[in-house]
Amino acid sequence: MVVLAASICTKGGKPVISRQFRDMTRARIESLLASFPKLIPTNTQHTSVETADVRFVYQPLEDLYILLITNKASNILQDIDTLHLFARVVSDMCRSADEREILKNAFELLGAFDEIVSMGYKENVNLMQVRSVLEMESHEEKIQEIIARNKEAEAKEELKRRAKQLEMQRREQQRRTAAGGGGSGYLGGGMSGYAAVPRFEAPETISHTPSHVSSTAANTPARTPAFKSSGMKLGAKKTRQAELLDALGGDVLASGVGVELSAPPTPAVLEQPTQQKANDGRGSLPEVAKENVHILIKEQLSLQLLRDGGVQSMELKGDMNLQIADPVYAQIRIALAPPTTDFGGKNLQFKQHPNVAKFGPGKERIIALKDSSRSFPVDQSLAVLRWRYAGTDESNVPLSINCWPTPSNDGTVEVSIEYELENESISLYDTVISIPLPDGSYPTVSSHSGEWSLDPSSHSISWSIPHITAEDDSKSGSLIFTVGGDDAGAFFPVDVKFTAQGSLAGVEVARITPVDGGDEVPFSIDAYMTAEDFLVL
Repeated sequence: MVVLAASICTKGGKPVISRQFRDMTRARIESLLASFPKLIPTNTQHTSVETADVRFVYQPLEDLYILLITNKASNILQDIDTLHLFARVVSDMCRSADEREILKNAFELLGAFDEIVSMGYKENVNLMQVRSVLEMESHEEKIQEIIARNKEAEAKEELKRRAKQLEMQRREQQRRTAAGGGGSGYLGGGMSGYAAVPRFEAPETISHTPSHVSSTAANTPARTPAFKSSGMKLGAKKTRQAELLDALGGDVLASGVGVELSAPPTPAVLEQPTQQKANDGRGSLPEVAKENVHILIKEQLSLQLLRDGGVQSMELKGDMNLQIADPVYAQIRIALAPPTTDFGGKNLQFKQHPNVAKFGPGKERIIALKDSSRSFPVDQSLAVLRWRYAGTDESNVPLSINCWPTPSNDGTVEVSIEYELENESISLYDTVISIPLPDGSYPTVSSHSGEWSLDPSSHSISWSIPHITAEDDSKSGSLIFTVGGDDAGAFFPVDVKFTAQGSLAGVEVARITPVDGGDEVPFSIDAYMTAEDFLVL
């Protein structure tokens, strides 16, 4: 297949724009386009006509024609497919297919034509790829530009603040010198009324408080600044001062003021609150007011689902911690509530602390010390019970994920992903579902519940649902987006993160009573679960 030229002309054969892919003169193209309307037969559905030398493959475009001029040995089916791609590009780039709009976007259209056909042969591209090349946008580049602008603005503000500190020090030094009667000197103050401005050496470290002036710097006598003896160091890491100078360019050098910036605060101190929040693991779960007897139930879930349905592996680990604040309640018995669901069945295994009595078969599950005369430790968290489940029963899955990519003929894939809460005894918080994207493509979201954003570090779309519960419409939701590509496997594995309130295994406390009998003991319970490894493969 050899495409000689791609053109848009009027019904009378007047050329609007034309791109030649082989050596052809302008007169030759104009004569071919002028003769083209006369060759179109009437009352026919054919979209191609031939002359003795070339073939015209054309398509009406409102009041215009878009046509390809090819040699007669070219494959007509491939020519028609190429022509349809040219027509889609024109319709995508122009609001209307009239002569004025075509001429307005002539430069962009000719660039798009070159992306479709090169040296007379069609490139293996589609509409989305042509649009992406013409946009020439990079999400990572935009992020880097924003970061660079923020650093530059921060550097300018930092330099202004420190220049103000130096000006205050200079005025203080000038005032002290004038008060000391220094009338004549190297600069010759004399009777002119201006006191001499002594030179001074900038301090090693300047305080972060603008109003504070170091007394040592104020009392330093006027002298020529000495050179530092450290010399030049090769391969040294850039200091914060160097970063400020790089951001501000020659503004600092032109001012003639040398400033040595103090080191920033230790990163570990600045990041401490963030680390504590991350290590806590509760996320947005509501806090629980602690009673004198407090029980913490924490579970960890590892789950791998198959994209076509079924469970590849599932493991749940849980433990119950008892914390007693008042010695009065040190001798107690904890009665567990009957499970609301048969989670895990016989595969759910319990393991007690060595000092705690084991559950009796077929009896109420009681947590108590083997020696009733002993007491639980006070002001100390004690793990009294642990449990574990490992299996592939799909009925135990707390949240089902259905990701369905559908490739289309225009080089795009429509991805529909939905979730549904299967275990209604728990509520999910801070749910984030991450779907990987094909390289170099960005999604167009058409429908969604919750919120979505792009993660440039992993090139994925993050779908966030703050709260999922069985009591409202958040029990299920969906996200639909379109993205360039043709590989349905590029959207896996889907990664799911959440924190759940409640126990997936159904471990709950019914009541707590003293060992020697009496009224029930008030207690508080904090039960939650985290998803450590939740993937859809």
